[in-house]
Amino acid sequence: MKTNIAVAAAIATVMTMGVADMAEAKKKKEKCYGVAAAGQNDCGNLAGTHSCAGQSEVDNDIGEWKLVESGTCKELGGYNKKEAKKIWKKMQKKES
Repeated sequence: MKTNIAVAAAIATVMTMGVADMAEAKKKKEKCYGVAAAGQNDCGNLAGTHSCAGQSEVDNDIGEWKLVESGTCKELGGYNKKEAKKIWKKMQKKES
């Protein structure tokens, strides 16, 4: 009988963890520019020099983005696409 209770408790724990993971996955995400560590970006950049995840070469590059939970980008010190693009364009003009 004790074995059945232990097995039931273990199954309940695993199922609860699965539900929590699903709830986390369903949270809304947003692109946050300027917060990705080198090699930790999610997909392409503003410059168009690559189109794959994990190819950023510099920490916190304004042209690289990472998916973050909605509403947390500013807290992380990041920018939305419109803001990042404006900053990126200013940087390009200074380099010219």
